[in-house]
Amino acid sequence: MNYHNPHARRAARCTILLGTIALSSAAAAAPPRLADDPRVVDAVQLWTEWVEYQASVDRVPGLSYGIVYDQELVTSGGFGEADPAAGSAATPDTLYSICSISKLFTSVALMQQRDAGKLRLDDPVAQHLDWFDIQDAHPADAPITVRGLLTHSSGLPRESDFPYWTDPDYPFPTSDQIRARLGSQQTLYPAARYYQYSNLGLSLVGEIVVAASGQDFDTYLHASLLDPLGMSATFTDIPVDLRGTRMAIGHTALKRDGQREVVAPFQARGIAPAAGFASSVNDLAKFAMWQFRLLGDGGDELLRASTLREMQRVHWVDPDWQTTWGLGFSVRREGERTFARHGGACPGYYSEFRLEPKTRLGAIVLTNAIGAEVGFYAARAFDLIAPAIEAARKAPEKAPARDGERDRYTGIYDSIWGQVAVVPWEDGLAMLELASRDPAKSMARLRPAGEHTFRRVRTDDESLGETVYFEVDAEGIVRRFQQHSMWMNKVR
Repeated sequence: MNYHNPHARRAARCTILLGTIALSSAAAAAPPRLADDPRVVDAVQLWTEWVEYQASVDRVPGLSYGIVYDQELVTSGGFGEADPAAGSAATPDTLYSICSISKLFTSVALMQQRDAGKLRLDDPVAQHLDWFDIQDAHPADAPITVRGLLTHSSGLPRESDFPYWTDPDYPFPTSDQIRARLGSQQTLYPAARYYQYSNLGLSLVGEIVVAASGQDFDTYLHASLLDPLGMSATFTDIPVDLRGTRMAIGHTALKRDGQREVVAPFQARGIAPAAGFASSVNDLAKFAMWQFRLLGDGGDELLRASTLREMQRVHWVDPDWQTTWGLGFSVRREGERTFARHGGACPGYYSEFRLEPKTRLGAIVLTNAIGAEVGFYAARAFDLIAPAIEAARKAPEKAPARDGERDRYTGIYDSIWGQVAVVPWEDGLAMLELASRDPAKSMARLRPAGEHTFRRVRTDDESLGETVYFEVDAEGIVRRFQQHSMWMNKVR
């Protein structure tokens, strides 16, 4: 991992923005881009500094990220290296295994077939797969349905009966092998009794798509979803020939010595509908934009808008009243926010795709390491960036003026106690201890109080707290700051 390699950092710090230069009068009349609003710029910078620190101390080799608002990719970039051995930087175009995020594409494909009248959600699975012969340990209960597969409430075991997650050669079964082994497996619970996450279940959803459409899985997904969305960098199984070039090299969980080992390549084969896709941040941003577009505009672009809303509602609540699931989507309430999301974990990769339909904000985080806290990184983006986007959207004329003066204070400061990020914020600065687990709440605002001097704004009554003094050398370069009589040195 090399988060501080200058070449990698230049690529990582670059904000990648979608859109076309305004060359016509129509384009010139377009509303200002949220990505250009100083409030959004500052919030994005604080979040990315925090994510970089968190991923670095967790020794994540490489990470790529993107933040989407409606039809705008507000920011995207990368930290670290896609291939540490080659020194290649992680970027928004780097390919990763997205693991169980694959289930969202497969679920959309299934719902396309439902909308076309090819099936119903309450159909028994056996009605569409005549080889569905798993031993039913609870024959007196209701049959396993298509809906049960999508909500992980079918009672099926978690996996097809192969050790593909742990054996060194990752022996993922073919579709034929899944079928051949299914009859020797047994249901775990009665249908519609409990939530039990099941890769076997979503693999069967892929088989139903094949049976209903009359096309092989890859052909159908490209023709009906990926190609129309321009997702040319998304694959329905791992493109092993691109590993080490366009595709990041996967790594194990942290060992006791603090190191990670390289994970051998794999293909999910028959499990691909549940866990086999590979994609990039920039491609997944198109998937997010399509969903926001469909939810906002209505209509039936590749899927009925009402169907997508149906998928992103809760359809299953476990007896514990904690576990909730939509149709393919994990639908989760966290504080005051409701997310339609999915994470992914495969040999060498952790990933997160998270949307908040109400605010039309999305976060994508892809890594080439097992155990990276991708869901945590993504969730904190909403706390920091969503308020800035909302302010910029509602009152673009109130964007704070920037003369570049406060940029001199911006940077990372270090002491034996850890690192602090300082960025411009409103009419002053923001300061954040990068080890914080809740950056939005831990952030301190600083208000100008004299030459190179600021005071902390209290969060309880907006009164001013202690002084923060920045020391500037003869060339006008900030070298360190003092707070509570303690110095922190600027390291970049």
